[in-house]
Amino acid sequence: MGSDAETIVDPDTYLRGVPYEALARLRSRAPVVWVEEPAVDSWPAGPGFWAVLRHADVRHVLRHPRVFSSQLGATQIRDPAGSAALAYVRRMMLNLDPPEHSRLRGLLTQAFTPRAVARLERRIEGWARDLVAAVADRGECDFAKEVAADLPLLTLAEVFGVPAADRWLMFDWSNRVIGYQDPEYAVSARADATGSTDMARRAIALRPVPDAAGRMPDPRTREGMPDLYAYAAELGEYKRRRPGEDVMSNLMRHVDSDGGRVGIAEFENLFWLFSVAGNETLRNGLPGGMLALAANPQAQAALRADRSLLPGAVEEMLRWWTPVMHFRRTATEDTELAGTRIRAGDKVVVWFSAANRDPAVFGEPDTFRITRSPNDHLSFGHGPHFCLGAHLARVQLRAMFAAVLDLLGEVEPGGEPVRLRSNFQNGIKSLPIRWQG
Repeated sequence: MGSDAETIVDPDTYLRGVPYEALARLRSRAPVVWVEEPAVDSWPAGPGFWAVLRHADVRHVLRHPRVFSSQLGATQIRDPAGSAALAYVRRMMLNLDPPEHSRLRGLLTQAFTPRAVARLERRIEGWARDLVAAVADRGECDFAKEVAADLPLLTLAEVFGVPAADRWLMFDWSNRVIGYQDPEYAVSARADATGSTDMARRAIALRPVPDAAGRMPDPRTREGMPDLYAYAAELGEYKRRRPGEDVMSNLMRHVDSDGGRVGIAEFENLFWLFSVAGNETLRNGLPGGMLALAANPQAQAALRADRSLLPGAVEEMLRWWTPVMHFRRTATEDTELAGTRIRAGDKVVVWFSAANRDPAVFGEPDTFRITRSPNDHLSFGHGPHFCLGAHLARVQLRAMFAAVLDLLGEVEPGGEPVRLRSNFQNGIKSLPIRWQG
């Protein structure tokens, strides 16, 4: 058994679950701790990083992008493979700092018009009900695979105006990017050309395959995701020529105050971000919430008796599960955080899994309590990079669990969950459940 610091960076740890006890011990010793960065799989060792574990300090880092930059070293713990890879990922919205980030975020915010959002909300409620109804008579299902996986895909396809037949491409893309440490997800290829559009078939023809050593190309580079970028470029050009009623069509036809428009390269990077982040966070948040409910029959009974408790229950699911476990920033100058001296260029990693169980903020933090209020969780981040899709994520969670409460009886575990091998995303690949209608 390694040290607590070694435990939290080892992706094998997360096959058994998030190491909350190790995070709590580290936080009790110091709010900001130095963590060595060992080699993981084919990735070389790094210089190490500061792990920020307290709720207040995580908020501080996220609120001050001038000192703690997303762009300087990007937002993943491991460094990009070289200067060209770093230059490329720096152009992604996730890795931008103000003012560039503010411009792109402003354009996106305007694209999510009230009309477009209302249309999405109506469709999400219908999709959620249909997905649950499809399994309701069986008395059991794999909630992660058969129900939770499809709702974010359907929603994202609607946001982008992607034909529904092509949505499983996004399933594979997010698997490969988020699950690069997981041997199954790293080579995900569920989508095939059967029934897909011509655009999808051209993209699938470019899908990379493992090399002689069984390694896939780095999915956080353009070269590692040629199929995604080919599809995004073609889709962006199509939306510019023939816009529809979807959010991305709104984005492509919008002109900002300086007369600028979103370029195809920017559209490609937004497509990458939404296809991966917009899909994976919810796809794991849904089974995470179900895992909590299935283990807490009293919470289920309370929700069936009083549906007004559902919005609060969704916030507690987000806190208790915390789909994205951490994000990195890089110090732009010598500074101090919680009494710890940090030098310019140091990696500073905010650990949401620890902050969301900080006993200074949350009483009985390890307890799932649907009436918890206030619930100032950080699962959608904080500051300039607060998740743009937070509203739609909450809509999907509420719609899914409303359908579960309406159409299924009391849900209980139907077997052991299978967890994603990842030290970044708190993922569930399989979640058997059963019920009696």
